[in-house]
Amino acid sequence: MSELERYYRVLELEPGATLEEVNQAYKDLVFVWHPDRIPKENLRLHQKAQDKLKAFNEARDKLRSQKVKHHIAPSSPPREQQKKSEQPTEQPTEQPAKRNPDLSGKDYSRANLSNKDLSGRNLSYANLSGANLSDTFMHKVNLRGANLSEANLFRANLLLADLREANLRAANLIGADLSGADLRGADFTGARIRSGDRLLVKLIGANLTGAIMPDGTIHQ
Repeated sequence: MSELERYYRVLELEPGATLEEVNQAYKDLVFVWHPDRIPKENLRLHQKAQDKLKAFNEARDKLRSQKVKHHIAPSSPPREQQKKSEQPTEQPTEQPAKRNPDLSGKDYSRANLSNKDLSGRNLSYANLSGANLSDTFMHKVNLRGANLSEANLFRANLLLADLREANLRAANLIGADLSGADLRGADFTGARIRSGDRLLVKLIGANLTGAIMPDGTIHQ
């Protein structure tokens, strides 16, 4: 087995998978194996998760690097083209979150951010009302005071997120992981967190002091 084939196997992909497939497989596996999802007292499994995460990072980086090189032409461009490339060009405006970690106060209302990686971003006081954040990776994201009313957070990964005083009114939180999140003072009025009597939101280690629960009661 070649080194590249081994990296594909680590990410549970067939050789030749696209860059998009590599990125998606990486996010899926990190979501499952992130050490923060595993109780720290289980030392064996916690170490296994850390080893897995290291292998996923290496495989993703190596495959991305290989694919970028593959798309670069081996010969040098004509001199005229080189001169043009030296001229300042207008920066693309596709996804500001990829370039700028500080997105505080930004307006993403009704935006489709499904499956995006927003981990570590500063989205404090941002407007995400009605946004589609399903399956979005938001590990350690700062959403303090953010407006997430009516947002779709289905299966979103919000491990260790800062959601103090966040507005989560009528948000869909079914399948979301809020383990270790700071939810002090957050407003969950009318939020979807259950199916019948079954709680479908992961809240292990979350701080809910002063949070307004879906039924209007204040968590003590």
